[in-house]
Amino acid sequence: ALFLPETPSSLIQSSSDHDKAKLLLQRVRGTTDVEAELEDLIKASSISKTIKHPFKKIIQRKYRPQLVMAIAIPFFQQVTGINVIAFYATLLFRTIGIGESASLLSSVVTGVIGAGSTFISMLIVDKFGRRALFMVGGIQMLISQILIGGIMATQLGDHGTVSQGYAYLIIILICIYVAGFGWSWGPLGWLVPSEIYQLEIRSAGQSITVAVSFIFTFIVAQTFLSMLCHLKAGIFFFFGGWVIVMTAFVYYLLPETKNVPIEQMENVWKEHWFWAGIVGEEDEKIKIQGV
Repeated sequence: ALFLPETPSSLIQSSSDHDKAKLLLQRVRGTTDVEAELEDLIKASSISKTIKHPFKKIIQRKYRPQLVMAIAIPFFQQVTGINVIAFYATLLFRTIGIGESASLLSSVVTGVIGAGSTFISMLIVDKFGRRALFMVGGIQMLISQILIGGIMATQLGDHGTVSQGYAYLIIILICIYVAGFGWSWGPLGWLVPSEIYQLEIRSAGQSITVAVSFIFTFIVAQTFLSMLCHLKAGIFFFFGGWVIVMTAFVYYLLPETKNVPIEQMENVWKEHWFWAGIVGEEDEKIKIQGV
């Protein structure tokens, strides 16, 4: 963090001298022609300073899309089932008949794959966009979860083990699942919320996102063992069902945020096929009241 520069927005909000913000913006954009964007940032900062109660602001109809995303994205991130793998990988691997040492090694391997795929996401997200990675990752996770659930449902015997060949196949499928999460809902579950809130509601939006994430992390961690005992192999179908829901949610309701500055994010919702009817209707009310 010591090596991270301030953002142009934070420099504008904390100082009346905008020269530093302009220089930083020029360095980030790679051009000296940043006057229009700088003016947009200054305007957005001025608006945000007039907001005294961002939590009251974010529940207004005008910000309904952002409020929905603040709750839905972290919720979906937790019900992908990734915390099951992260918290209970060793237990799961031992359940399918892998020895203790091998199960520990397998959990390390999945952790390395998760970190590596997240790094890949960092490299390609601005090229392919957020929605594309969400969709590809969702399909990848869904297929692997269905296959794992199917294998465990048909092969997991009365003694709670599968053959060695199927055990290794399950490990490979779990690695595929972790990779899918690593370049989609893992990093993008935090990246997209950081991009969609206008400055005047950003503090409230990010707070809600983090709170919802922690709440459902706790709920999943506390309920997983009971669910595993009752659902057995069906636990993978349960989380696979949620992956279908969240992938459809992204496809229909999440606009692309690639290369969209925060100060222009409001226009993204106004141009969306669904959210335009909510945000646009509120704008019309404001115009009528103004007249």
